Order: sequence, then C-alpha cells, then structure tokens
Amino acid sequence: MIIKTIKLNNFRCHEEYFLECEKSTAMISGENGSGKTSILEAIYEILQGRSFRAVDREIVRRGAEFYRVEMGYEDGERVIGVYEVEKDKKTFLVGDKKTARLPKKYKYPVVLFEPSDLNLVSASPGRRREYFDRFLGQMSEKYSNSLAKYNKALKQRNELLKGEGVDFAMAFSWNVMLARLGVEIEKARREMIERVNRKLTEKYRSIAENKDEIWLEVSGDLAGGELEEGRYLRELEARFERDRILGHTSFGIHRDDYRFLFNGKEADGSASRGEVRSMIVALKFIEAQELYMKLGKKPVVLLDDVFSELDEARQRALVKNFKENQVFITSVGAVKM
Repeated sequence: MIIKTIKLNNFRCHEEYFLECEKSTAMISGENGSGKTSILEAIYEILQGRSFRAVDREIVRRGAEFYRVEMGYEDGERVIGVYEVEKDKKTFLVGDKKTARLPKKYKYPVVLFEPSDLNLVSASPGRRREYFDRFLGQMSEKYSNSLAKYNKALKQRNELLKGEGVDFAMAFSWNVMLARLGVEIEKARREMIERVNRKLTEKYRSIAENKDEIWLEVSGDLAGGELEEGRYLRELEARFERDRILGHTSFGIHRDDYRFLFNGKEADGSASRGEVRSMIVALKFIEAQELYMKLGKKPVVLLDDVFSELDEARQRALVKNFKENQVFITSVGAVKM
C-alpha cells in the first residue's frame, strides 16, 4: 500500500495542507514550529486509527469545530478521519462505510522515529514501557486489548484502595483480573525481547562497525520467577495492607522496565553517546523487520527530524535499511538521500 496524497483541514496549526507523494521518500522541510511533526501525526492517525501524542480535542486547530485528515492510496482507495468538537466524536470513512474506529484491515504498520527515541536508554521506565508497548500493540491486537483491560483494572483497584473500610475480599476480583492479564502481558513482552535479542548485536555491529555486544532484558516484579497466576495473586495478597496505606498497587507488570546492556553492563553510563545512538538505530531496523514478518506489510517509516541528530554513518544506515519502505522525513534543512 503506497500513500499518494495527504490532505489536512484544521489539524493542529494547519488550516489547510496538501502533500502529494511522487516518490517512495517524501521530504517535509520547514522551520521549527511550522507543523512538520503534525503532518507525521496525521499520517500515523490514519494508518493506526489514533494519534501517537495527543487526544483528539487537543489536535483541533484553535477555534475550529472539527479536524479532517484524508489519505489517498496508489490503488485509488481513500481513508478519511474526522473529529467533531461539539459531539466529541471521531469517525472514519472508508469507501462508503462510516465507522467509529478504523477497521482492522485498514490499519497499516508504522515505524515512528522521534528525536526523543535517541534518549531511550536513559529515559524513565515509563517512557521505555510506552515505546515497547506501542511496538507490541502493532504486532498484536490481543496484546493491545489486554494491556488496556489491565490498565483499567489497575485504575479500579487503586481507586478502591483509597476508599474507607477496604478489605482484601473487596479487591479479590481485581486481583484475579490483574494476575490473569499480567501474566499474559509479561509472556508477550519476554517473547518479544527474545526475538529482538537474536538480531540486536548483529544489527548494532553493522552500524557501529565494532565487536561490542548489546542485550535487552525485561526487569520488574516478575523477573527471575515463573510466570503463573497463582504467584501473582499471592504477591497481591501479601502486599494488600501496604498497598492500602500507599493508595496504589505496588506489585505488577505496570512497574516493568527494559534494561539496555552494553558488554554486560548497564548501557546508561557505560556506552558512549554514539554507541547509544547506534543501539537505537539498530532497534528501529529490527522493529521494522518484526512488523513485516508478523503482518506481511512493509511498515511506513516516519522520521521526525532525526537526521540532524545523527552523524553521516548512521544517516547512511537509515537510508540503506529503509530503502524498500515508504519513508516520510521531516527536517529543518535539506537531507541527502
């Protein structure tokens, strides 16, 4: 599926915007604050059914009553997304069918590369979870749904813990749900990391041209133990009184972190800035490969002003590894491709 045209109305700062893609690589240049990232956000929204950085009401141009994104494909197909402020409602139009959510068959994999991704190694655990959850969510709709249910159950349990006269029996149903979903989510995370690790060092070495070894691991409350619901439930029960005092759930997969290891040591602090950037570039290449292998579609690649953050060798690596993908690049200045 090749994107040919993008049309925006009242999307962020764009009252009207039109982009025609004549090649597989589209360059979007402009000064900082001119709305370049917003164009990538609109593309992402039509391909995935939602924004990667905001809720709909925050996207509408100030003073407007709606926003509209229309994407035309090479085969003549069109997908339109419209959000109406008054109704606080978003709809998608595919052909002559209107739906509240983008149909699964029209979702298309995306590899999004933001400047903040280059700081992933030193970012907060929550930021790393967000990154890998987005990756896994594209690979598996089941994972995405399970994570949403887990987060809802977690919120309900936390609200319960803050109430007066709460006892363990009142939290039991939420504990069962958290244990079932938590084990399922953790298994998916571990399997994903295993697949990534099979390729990570080799990809890294092809970019950095050295013999360093790179490794990823999931660390958290379930690390080093068997993944089974009984253990999860026992831990929630054992910590109930503590959780009641704290007012939140202190055990579970919502506390997971992803550790980047560089030659057996924590990469944050032992790897240089250039080595860290090579790790992230390698991870992006593997993300694209995994999405293609799982979904059978070459992902659309969105590079948001990252060329200016990379040296020439890593820029060449990006161009080489994404040459068979459709790529959209934002930049303040010209980029050599």
